[in-house]
Amino acid sequence: MNSEKTHFGFKEVNAEQKATFVKEVFSNVATKYDLMNDLMSFGIHRLWKRKIINKINFKNNIKIIDVAGGTADVSFQIAKFAQQKKINYSIEVVDINQEMLTIGKNRAIDKNIFHNLNFTRCNGEKLCFEDNSFDVYTIAFGIRNFTNIDKALSEAYRVLKKGGLFICLEFSKVEDYFLQNIYDKYSFKIIPKLGEIILKDSASYQYLVESIRKFPDQKQFAKMILEAGFTGVNYDNLNFGISALHYAQKI
Repeated sequence: MNSEKTHFGFKEVNAEQKATFVKEVFSNVATKYDLMNDLMSFGIHRLWKRKIINKINFKNNIKIIDVAGGTADVSFQIAKFAQQKKINYSIEVVDINQEMLTIGKNRAIDKNIFHNLNFTRCNGEKLCFEDNSFDVYTIAFGIRNFTNIDKALSEAYRVLKKGGLFICLEFSKVEDYFLQNIYDKYSFKIIPKLGEIILKDSASYQYLVESIRKFPDQKQFAKMILEAGFTGVNYDNLNFGISALHYAQKI
C-alpha cells in the first residue's frame, strides 16, 4: 500500500517524513532565524506580530499557548505587554524543534522573564496538554509547516477553554496581480540568496518560500478554521495580503 503523500515546498514527499524534514530546516536556520526574518521583511514582521497582542483580551492569570513559538519573539512581546499592564500571566512556548526552543529559553533567562514562560518540545498536531487548558492560542508563521493543518486546528480547539481565542498569523495571498508578481520575484530570487549569504543555506529558504505558495489563501484557511469548530472566524489582511491575521473563538 502506498504511503500518504503531502507537499514539502513544491516537492511531494511521504506524509510521515515531512515533520523530520521541517525539523531539519529549522535546525539549520535556528541561530540566525530572527535576523533573517528582519532582513527578509525589512523588520515589518515585528509590526505584524504586535497585531496579535491587539486581539488578546488580557485578564489576570491569563494562560497562553504559543505554538511553533520557537525563539519566543511573539511570547516576549505578549509578556512585555502583560507586565506593563501588571497582569499575572503564563505562556507555554511550544515547538517541535529543540534548537529553536533552546534559543528562546536562553533569551528568556537573559530578559529575566523565564519564570513566566515554560518551554516544551511538542508536536502541534498532537499537543501534550489537557483539554480546556488555555485562554489564548497563538501561532505565527508556523502552521503552514505542519503535515496536517486540520489536525493542528483540531488540537487548538481542544486545548482552548470555552470562550478561548485562536489567533494565527501566517503568510497569505497578495490580492493585487501586479504586486504579486513583484513579491514572487523578490521571494524566489532574493530570499534564497539571503539565506546563502547569511547562513550558507539557500535550500532551507527556498523551501520556506515554496511553503508560502502552497498554503491556503485567506478564505480557504478561514473555512478550515470554521470546520474545526470555531465561531466568529475572521481575518485582517496585512500589507496587501502578504500576511493575514486569522482569529476565532471556541464556543
